Amino acid sequence: MVNFLRNNKIATVLLTILRIYLGVEWTLAGFAKVTNGASAATKGMLEAAVKNPVKGPSGDVVYPWFNDMISSILPHAQGMSVLVAWGELLVGLGLIFGCLTTAAAFFGVVMNFSYMLSGSISVNPMYIFLSYFILIAGYNAGKIGLDHWVIPWVRRHIFHKKVVA
Repeated sequence: MVNFLRNNKIATVLLTILRIYLGVEWTLAGFAKVTNGASAATKGMLEAAVKNPVKGPSGDVVYPWFNDMISSILPHAQGMSVLVAWGELLVGLGLIFGCLTTAAAFFGVVMNFSYMLSGSISVNPMYIFLSYFILIAGYNAGKIGLDHWVIPWVRRHIFHKKVVA
C-alpha cells in the first residue's frame, strides 16, 4: 500500500482528487472565518472546552493537560482566532494547489486533533483519516501541483541536495 501511494501514477491522480477535496473544505472554513471575523466563535469554542472538558466513563477529565493549555490560551482568544482562521485558509490553499502538500496536511491534522481534544468531533476524524493517505504518499500527493517545482527547488537550494528527476 505504501509503495502504491508513493510511486504509482494512478495513486497520484487519486491523491490529487483527495487533496483538492480536503483543500476546498479547509479553504471554505478558513475563508469564512477570515472574512467574517471568527473571534467570537473561537472564543466560544475555547470557553466551552474549558467549561465542559472531555470526560471518560468514570467522569474524570480525559485530557487535563489540554484543558490547562486551553485555559492559558483563553485570554488570548483574539490572537488565537486569527491563527486558526489563517491556518485553515493556508492549509486549504496548500492542498488545493499542491504546494508543500505534506506540510499542509500535517498542520491540518494538528488542527483536527486540537478540535477533537477540545470535544468537537464533527468532520475531524474523517479529515484525519483522509489526510493520512496524503501524509504517507509524501511527494507523490503533490506531484500534480506546485510541489512538482517547489520540492526540487527546496531540496536544491535549502537542503543543498542534488535533485534526481
